[in-house]
Amino acid sequence: MPPGVQWVQDIWEEEENPEIDLDFLLPTGIYLRFPVLRSATIGAIKKHVWKRAQSEPLFHSLNEPDAYVFTCINVTAEQEELEDEQRRLCDVRPFMPILRLVSREGDRVEKVSNTHISLLIGKGLHEFDSLKNHEVNEFRSKMRQFCEEKAMDRQRLEWNRWMQSNFPCELEPCSKLPETGCLKSRSAKKLIVNVKFESSDESFTFQILPQDIPLTLMQYALKKKATVFRQPRQEKPEDYTLRVNGRCEYIYGKYQLCQFKYICTCLHNGQTPHLSMVHHTAIRKMQEEQGSFNMQISKSRAFSKPPPLPLKKQTISSLWTMEEPFIIHLVQGSRVNADEGMKLVVQAGLFHGSEMLCKMVTSSEVIVSSEPVWDQKLVFDINISELPRMTRLCFALYAVIEKAKKPRSTKKKSKKADCPLAWVNTMVFDYKDQLKTGDVSLYTWPSVPDDKGDLLNPMGTVESNPNTDSTASLMIRFANVRPHPIYYPSSDKIFELGRNGKHVRSTDEEQRKLREIVENKNYTEFFEDDKEILWKLRYEVRDLHPENLAKLLLITKWNRHEDVAQMTCLLQDWPDLSPWHALELLDYSFPDRNVRSFTVRCLKKLRDDELLQYLLQLVQVLKYESYLDCDLTRFLLERALANRKIGHFLFWHLRSEMHVPSVSLRFGLILEAYCRGSSHHMKLLIKQNEALNKMKSLNDFVKSSSLKTTHIHTRDVMRLYMKQDTYMEALTDVVSPLNPNFILADICAEKCKFMDSKMKPLWLVYTNEKVQGEPLGIIFKNGDDLRQDMLTLQMIQLMDVLWKQEGLDLRMIPYGCLSTGNKTGLIEVVSNSDTIANIQLNKSNMAATAAFNKDALLNWLKTKNPGDALDQAIEEFTLSCAGYCVATYVLGIGDRHSDNIMIRENGQLFHIDFGHFLGNFKSKFGINRERVPFILTYDFVHVIQQGRTNNSEKFERFRDYCEEAYKILCRNGTLFVNLFALTRAAGLPELSCSKDIQYLKDSLALGKTEEEALKHFKVKFNEALRESWKTKVNWMAHNVAKDNR
Repeated sequence: MPPGVQWVQDIWEEEENPEIDLDFLLPTGIYLRFPVLRSATIGAIKKHVWKRAQSEPLFHSLNEPDAYVFTCINVTAEQEELEDEQRRLCDVRPFMPILRLVSREGDRVEKVSNTHISLLIGKGLHEFDSLKNHEVNEFRSKMRQFCEEKAMDRQRLEWNRWMQSNFPCELEPCSKLPETGCLKSRSAKKLIVNVKFESSDESFTFQILPQDIPLTLMQYALKKKATVFRQPRQEKPEDYTLRVNGRCEYIYGKYQLCQFKYICTCLHNGQTPHLSMVHHTAIRKMQEEQGSFNMQISKSRAFSKPPPLPLKKQTISSLWTMEEPFIIHLVQGSRVNADEGMKLVVQAGLFHGSEMLCKMVTSSEVIVSSEPVWDQKLVFDINISELPRMTRLCFALYAVIEKAKKPRSTKKKSKKADCPLAWVNTMVFDYKDQLKTGDVSLYTWPSVPDDKGDLLNPMGTVESNPNTDSTASLMIRFANVRPHPIYYPSSDKIFELGRNGKHVRSTDEEQRKLREIVENKNYTEFFEDDKEILWKLRYEVRDLHPENLAKLLLITKWNRHEDVAQMTCLLQDWPDLSPWHALELLDYSFPDRNVRSFTVRCLKKLRDDELLQYLLQLVQVLKYESYLDCDLTRFLLERALANRKIGHFLFWHLRSEMHVPSVSLRFGLILEAYCRGSSHHMKLLIKQNEALNKMKSLNDFVKSSSLKTTHIHTRDVMRLYMKQDTYMEALTDVVSPLNPNFILADICAEKCKFMDSKMKPLWLVYTNEKVQGEPLGIIFKNGDDLRQDMLTLQMIQLMDVLWKQEGLDLRMIPYGCLSTGNKTGLIEVVSNSDTIANIQLNKSNMAATAAFNKDALLNWLKTKNPGDALDQAIEEFTLSCAGYCVATYVLGIGDRHSDNIMIRENGQLFHIDFGHFLGNFKSKFGINRERVPFILTYDFVHVIQQGRTNNSEKFERFRDYCEEAYKILCRNGTLFVNLFALTRAAGLPELSCSKDIQYLKDSLALGKTEEEALKHFKVKFNEALRESWKTKVNWMAHNVAKDNR
């Protein structure tokens, strides 16, 4: 290792000596020790061991090598069988350099698959086995069968249908060419396309209309091929498809060429699209290769399936016949940690979604101890028969200060929870609809110390804390009300009761009141008379105002049998809602299974590109599900297995939270199921995971080295490590986690660097000889939570889609951002761009005056876009500036300064780093530093007006773009509110309460007419322009502070 760097890599990555001494223990008891290459495969090591063993005693008693498998203790201190003998020793990374050879037992193919899945999801499958949980085991069995059947169905598809699953088309959201931007002027021109045949090095260039379909282009290519190579018989274009060179992206179907994102990007950038003709036999070969591994596993399982157990007949009782009150026996606690001099209290409540079903019950106070005993019955003011199917029993453990006795007072003061300690939730019914009985230990979750709200947390998980050795627990006992099981009534019984509902005639006054209720989009709670009218006129709501289903569900009395039955029957005939209206019903306020089934039924109408747009939220609301097997889980798995891109992002959205104890079981089981149904995709994901692990190792080194040596020296050593075989192999030919269509082909170590910010993000550069244009850049971050950036960019991308659907292309750049683990993730580098701060500083001598140099931006654009190109650059700037003005205002994005606003050389403006949103602006000494609705400085206006102060026509056109963009967002305001409301499940600090959602409702003028909304926006627009000098002062302060660091 170069001198001056005091950082020791672990023993599996040292490259000065490529060998390591390894200890081996044979089944005969013989011990061997000899050096092996760190990069050697397990199979090669086994051959070496076998050769050495031939000269040792008892060799004759050994069987064939394939009868044995190596085991080791891995880095998580668990024994691991190394069934996959293609793995290298440095990738296995045993905790100690010791391998033991043992007899192989069980199905080898199955074991290899289990090993891959465990490594990929970051959790050993044996952990699921060790739970001995019936719900977990049943879910795993059902989901495995479900996913493997979907995989078999996929393999039986015709080659062109199989293409749609594995390589879905990447299309622009608009059905026509945009009415704004450079494409408008180019739409009449012919498109020049370069096409080559996969089996030949020859390529041909064609001129074709952007409105032509791929089949037309393939016809031209085949005619050209027949002419050049003098083929007697011309091939059919239907037997081919077009692939984008150097990408996992194909162009096919009956779409216009200009609708494909790749073609559209080439048109914008003035580049020639490069495509390859691929014959269907090559596609068939890929299909067969992908299916072969699934077939092996399915065959190996077919012989090991146990026969189903016969069902036992048993006596059961219906819940609705139980008139006894609901009672819980609070027995005792364990491992409770609280200060002496306090007393411990348990509070309990019954909830259906966000609704409390009866008064909370509080235990007696007991003296603080690690094992407090209550031995007390908690009687709830509700009968067992009134419990809704999805009732949650919520507990809070807290400590109160023991108060000294005082003289009697006429005023009674209620005790306050001085110190919330923990909370935990559990379902009252099990996953098979049976009312729970007997003793249950609930392992709690720590309460937030500064939480001033309610002690109970009905929105929280119903899973117990898996850290059972360190967390406080409560032992409770569910009552045995009957000697036999009590079940919630079956669907048939519920429908039988629900059919008795009758239509009621309404008065004119009631109709008027109903219209008033349904037209109020900004509702938060209902008065009693509103509830009565909504319920009385529920059939009219269904027939005339079906999108108001959420309001009806919120006022339904879920503890009344008749109301539940009638609501269930109503849902059967309820018209399907649009998916963006249905999304609201996935919130935790709507836990009923029939409601969630109806919601998923509506979501099935989503196209794949729309589902991808909302996938982040759909993964988050899995946290609200009460049981493992639910319609939403099946829906997501089915769509992920039918579309590789959906599967890719479903995997990473789940995998990125596997470190969170409250979801690691649910998410881990879904990941296992997905891997079972997509074995070939699992190989690609394993490669991505290995690359991310190497990036983290590099980042750890950079952080350590930066404390001890110079930036340049650390960078140079980092590049040396990257050139090592283990790093080069892991970081080369990786499908990009940011976009599975892109391949991170060859890493350019000499161009890689790290950034100066606190967490030292890596700046990695890739090239691909098959792809034209700039190298591909990605930023690896380790130590920063990227989830808020990911959410903000998702919303900006959604805005871009909505605008384009209306024919308004505002040239937005919603660059890729993906959280891949605990404060770990990737960000796409936007090429040929720079920050406004750098542009201004380069044109000024002093940091203090740079922010006030209004000519800097325009002059920079002139140097990058000489001659006639300047007009197009200014147009790009005008459009993108309008888009980001509206987007940052609506989303309430804060901390805007000249270092997080960037411009591409072609004129596109875009924002980065979204650490504050929804109006959570930065303040200093209690004073809000950001006092403008959005950033619109006079140097921006100077560019928009092409440097002429009297060019009001250009500025008014910019204003029109802003107003049109805002109106489009307002028309879709409910969608944005619903998506943000669902994302509360993520636990982001700035999206945790109704106040944060209210900011969005206000900025989108929800509940106002379009005219009122536009008037509201015009006021904000004028304010931003009038107060822009404050932005410049803020930027100056930022530049000076940065200059002094």
